[in-house]
Amino acid sequence: MLQIKGFRAALLGIFLLSLLGVQLNAKAEKQTVYVIPVEKNVEQGLASFLSRSLQDAKDAHADHIILDINTPGGLVKSAIDMADLITESEIPVTAYVNKRALSAGAYIALQADHIYMAPGGKMGAAAIVDGQGNAADQKAQSLWLAEMEDAAVKNNRDPKYALAMADPDIDAKEVGAPKGDLLTLNADKATEVGYSEGTADNLSTLVKKLGFEKAQISYAKESFAEKTARWLTNPVIVPILLTIAFLGLTVELFSPGVGLPGTAGLIALLLFFYGHLAAGLAGYETVLLFIAGVILILLEIFLPGGIIGLLGLGAIIASLFLAAGSFTVMAVSLLIASAVSITAFILLTRVLGKRMKFFKKLILNDSTNTESGYVSNQTRTDLMGKVGITFTPLRPSGTVIIDDERLDVVSEGSFTEKDKKVKVIKVEGSRIVVREI
Repeated sequence: MLQIKGFRAALLGIFLLSLLGVQLNAKAEKQTVYVIPVEKNVEQGLASFLSRSLQDAKDAHADHIILDINTPGGLVKSAIDMADLITESEIPVTAYVNKRALSAGAYIALQADHIYMAPGGKMGAAAIVDGQGNAADQKAQSLWLAEMEDAAVKNNRDPKYALAMADPDIDAKEVGAPKGDLLTLNADKATEVGYSEGTADNLSTLVKKLGFEKAQISYAKESFAEKTARWLTNPVIVPILLTIAFLGLTVELFSPGVGLPGTAGLIALLLFFYGHLAAGLAGYETVLLFIAGVILILLEIFLPGGIIGLLGLGAIIASLFLAAGSFTVMAVSLLIASAVSITAFILLTRVLGKRMKFFKKLILNDSTNTESGYVSNQTRTDLMGKVGITFTPLRPSGTVIIDDERLDVVSEGSFTEKDKKVKVIKVEGSRIVVREI
């Protein structure tokens, strides 16, 4: 009887272990594809989002990563940072050019192990330009061409077409880009030259083509902080924030006391630093330098003199450059902000100053003129031709006595000794010129 019970227990144990094994195998076979959107402008906020998303994919033990790309391009430094992140990924990466991967977007797509394109997708037009939209200098172009070439070679693609995307001097007429034109590949041409493994109508189709039909698809989403950081670090938004800051602080300096303009200026600067700090562009040392500048400007409000305010302004400008992802972008932003601020301040004070009560506080409309009864200095034309005695030596300035009146004068020539006769030969306002007789 005991043997039968033991046999039954053994069978039950084997059955339970088999069920557990089936569940473990099913769990082990469950695959995950992680989709990361690469959208809008390429800037440091997007690079920070990509860094966080790749780490999340790694923590989730994802089997494959898809970059859903639709971008017109952006900053070179941010694109290179993103390229390094993709290259260092231990998980295979596929770039899905969903409409457009232009400029820096094309460079990012070339970093992926595989590239697929949506119907009507475009990839290319990757010439490097400066902040004004002009061709960058030769040093920057040389670096960029080398980066494009390496990106193609790394994944066994013909580097000629990557170079043709960035350099109009490369002849790629066989794919519609003769010398003088930048190359932009559509879906068919990209497949033809080996820059795309194929066309996929949507992400679901792409997942099936990659062999992950039964995989769980996870989507990376930007947090509110990341969205805010990307918006605040946008090259269009930065000059606006700096303009508000400069104009607000300038108005505040001319009207001592903490008011609405100064508050608006400080808020604009705080938003600037928050965005760049959240995007990973600024460190705490730049924030501390910025705070020191603000403190100096606040001291200028209570201790007028100018020097403290200038030091504070210098500290703030230095912190702005330290926080900037691009020196050129920041320089252009500061020029725009300065020009707009100066123009707006002149407009507000000259045109609206006499009409609006607020701006009357900034402008001295009263003048101390003669018509109002003010006398700035007394003109002594009555002294012309009179003779006096030097009370002190003239070196060349000194004192003479004329008609028992002591006067400060200057000599026409050089040194004149004491107790010498002199004659007034010129009177210019309060300036009396004498000549020794």
